[in-house]
Amino acid sequence: MELEKLTNKEEEVIQVLWRLQKAFIKDMLPHFTDPPLHYNTLSTIIRNLEEKGYVAHQQYGNTYEYFPAVSKEEYQNKHVLNKVVSNYFNDSYKDLVAYFANQEKISPDELREIIRMIEEKNE
Repeated sequence: MELEKLTNKEEEVIQVLWRLQKAFIKDMLPHFTDPPLHYNTLSTIIRNLEEKGYVAHQQYGNTYEYFPAVSKEEYQNKHVLNKVVSNYFNDSYKDLVAYFANQEKISPDELREIIRMIEEKNE
């Protein structure tokens, strides 16, 4: 299933839900303080996330407890990293790794470890 792109605020909300694992709207509100979100605004964002397939709910009478329908790892794999590589590294993971090496954000030992992991996966 292809997931729709999230707005910045939707991404912020799903990040909170991933941390909490499941929550009612009232339980999520304290996590939005700068700026604070109104209950109705958060409720609307959660419904949008549900329509997009990122969130599901369990109903208890008139109350809904929400939980992620997409794992953080799945979202990272399908959206975040691909978006960064596409937008900033010409769709090249080699360019991404070269960037980190040039910025001294990755050591030669870490690069060797990455190569070892790739080789093991391809055996």
